[in-house]
Amino acid sequence: MKRRWPSGGSRVAGFSFVELMFSLAVMAVLASIAVPMIQNTLQREKEQQLRLALQEIRSAIDAYKRANDDGRVMRKEGDTAYPKQLEDLVTGVQDQRSPSKRNLQFLRRIPRDPFAVDQNGNPADSWGKRSSLSSGDNPQEGDDVFDVYSRSNKIGLNKIPLNQW
Repeated sequence: MKRRWPSGGSRVAGFSFVELMFSLAVMAVLASIAVPMIQNTLQREKEQQLRLALQEIRSAIDAYKRANDDGRVMRKEGDTAYPKQLEDLVTGVQDQRSPSKRNLQFLRRIPRDPFAVDQNGNPADSWGKRSSLSSGDNPQEGDDVFDVYSRSNKIGLNKIPLNQW
């Protein structure tokens, strides 16, 4: 559309430089609001994955312990009732009470820690492991796996370090 100016010249209609800068400023403000919200959403999703993975592994460790207490898992003298390694929950153990000695499995697969630095390695290695002989304040690996925790030093949205969940 052409405008007629009093001087008789014509000019093509469009945005002035000021209008363009104002539009860019509004978009920048909207983007600065949206980016932290997206980051929080991504953090919340990873924390949910961590929560579910911890629950799944801990439930499997508890099921292994119950099976051991029921005499379904062969235990050597001096062994604890907990699995020696996380992989034992997937590979399973022979059911000592079954006539066919069928295999007891407690997990289909070991979930990976979503906050682990190396997302390509063995999922079992992504977790910190606590032995039944170590304290909760200072978890140490040992001859069995009593509990797992994230090795991440990040702080969760609930202000609790992820390695204390």
